[in-house]
This record gives sequence, C-alpha cells and structure tokens, in this order.
Amino acid sequence: MAQAELESKTLISSNFPLTRKSESPLQDALRRLLRNRAAVLGGVVIILLILMAVFAPLIAIKSFEVQVLSDHDKVPEWILSVFPDMAPYARISNAYPLGADYVGRDLFSRIIYGARVSLAVAFIGSLISMFIGVIYGSISGYFGGWVDNIMMRIVDVLYAFPSLLFIILLLAFFRSPISDIEPGTIGYTFNKLDENMGGMFFIFVGIGLTAWETMARLTRGQVLSIREKEFIEAARTIGASNFRIMFKHILPNIIGPLIVAETLAIPGYIATEAFLSFIGLGVNPPTPSWGSMIADGALAIRSYPNQALVPAFALAITMFAFNFLGDGLRDALDPRLRGT
Repeated sequence: MAQAELESKTLISSNFPLTRKSESPLQDALRRLLRNRAAVLGGVVIILLILMAVFAPLIAIKSFEVQVLSDHDKVPEWILSVFPDMAPYARISNAYPLGADYVGRDLFSRIIYGARVSLAVAFIGSLISMFIGVIYGSISGYFGGWVDNIMMRIVDVLYAFPSLLFIILLLAFFRSPISDIEPGTIGYTFNKLDENMGGMFFIFVGIGLTAWETMARLTRGQVLSIREKEFIEAARTIGASNFRIMFKHILPNIIGPLIVAETLAIPGYIATEAFLSFIGLGVNPPTPSWGSMIADGALAIRSYPNQALVPAFALAITMFAFNFLGDGLRDALDPRLRGT
C-alpha cells in the first residue's frame, strides 16, 4: 500500500512539476542588493545622513554660528582618552560632545549642519550631471554620423581642460565683491543668488559644467550598443518617432548602468566641494562645511587634533557609504548576475 502511494505521488509530481514564481528584474535586483551587506550598510548610513541634515535644527544642541570666545578649544573628557597628550593643557567641558573650535563654536552642531552642504552637492550635482550628460550622449549616440563626430570632439576638448581648475577660475571670476558689480547685470543677479544660497550656487554650476562629460560618453556607448537591436528596428517599422524610441525604448534599457556610474561619481563631487571649501572658495562663512572645518582644524592639529579629525572622519564615512552603495548597485543591476 505504501509503495503504491509513493508511486502515485511520484507520477503526479512528474506530470505537474512545481514551479517557483518568477521575479521581475527590479525584484531580482532588489533581492541581490539587500544580500550585499556593504551596500546595505552604505544605504543605511546615507539615510541617517539625510535624516540628520533634514532635522538638523532638532538634533544640533547649539547654533552652528554662535561663538562663545571664552569656550574656545574646549574638549570633553572622552577626547583625552583618545588623545592623552592633550591632558596637560586641555580645557575640559562636557557641554561640547565633540569639542569647540578656535572661536568657541560647537563642533557637533557644525558637523550636523555641514552634512547639508555635502548632501546637497551629492544629489544636485549628480542630477545636473545626469540631465546634461544623458541628453547630450543620447543625441550623439542615436543619430551618429557627423552629429556624433562633432559632439564627441566637443567633449574631447572639454576633457582636455582640468575640471577642478575650471571650477576655481569660475569661482574666482564671479565671486568679486557685490559692490563692484553694476546692479541689474547678469553677474549681479548670479552673485545675489549665490549669496542667498550661502555660496552654493557657483559650486553647483561648476560641478554641473564639468561632470557631465563622463556621463555623456557612457550614455553614447550604451545607446550605440542598443540602437540596432530588433525591438528598436520594430519600433521604427511601425512609425515610432525618434523621441518615442529614445525615451520609451532606449533610455529604460540603459538607465541601470547610468545610475550606477553616477552613484560612484558622487564621492568625487563631495571631495570637490570639500577641497574648494578647504582653500576658501567653498560656501560662505559662517555656513559650515566639512572642508572648511578641516582647514580651520589643520592650523591646530598638533594641539587639538579633534578639530580636524572629526570633520575628516565625517567626510570619509560619507564617501565610503556612497562607494559601498554604488558597488552594490553595480552588482545588483548587472543582468549577467540575474537569478544568482
């Protein structure tokens, strides 16, 4: 009897094989992304940084611009356990969780508000780069021929000029004293806008004008590899316009590598802003930037290393988080790894 039941079950299972419900490409990519611990850690850190920047007024214990000159260079007790050489001359105050800078401003509060600058550059810079680069590269790759040759030679010329030097020259040219510019001119309008944005406008413009070349080249290569596929030819056959083919059929199939590339480029944008602030061409004081905080702390790094190392640690953690997330997205969106 038992043998008969076993044979019956075997026959049924052979006639009606069990199949697992298939996953969509997005679900498969999300599953592989969540299995990447480094990428998940990077994503969690980025989410925490975003929340910290959004709710900075609630998290910061003091205003980032308030100076208490009598509290200059004070440090909490736990700093002495990390840097015991400071014990003979350090001024102790647990009212400052990470210490105070050379004019008595709270480092913890300035770190919190400094995240706003770095994240703004990260997201707005990447959006500008993708917007310009994707449109430019798509047109170049789709039409090809002399259009492609001319557009790519322009990119080659722009590549020949150092991007960081271009941003420095741009900032030095436009950031002349507002009193020296005639009201009503474009320069006056741009300077007022930059002043109202705390010095961020020209940084966004500089990054946007120099970061899109790589995205344009990558987009062009992706479009060239897919524009002759069968489904693109079928769309042309039924009379689909170039605009519809580009945005309905081509871009959805190449957006994955573009997002990965832009995510991996974000640490470069953050580093550029930090460097510009370090040399004094970043955001306008007293708006805090991790780069300007490192520059201020570097002047007293032998005596008060916490003033330079704390913002440097925040900058490093943020850049590592975006790198980890970018690596995870690259693996998750790789079609060759689907189903693994």
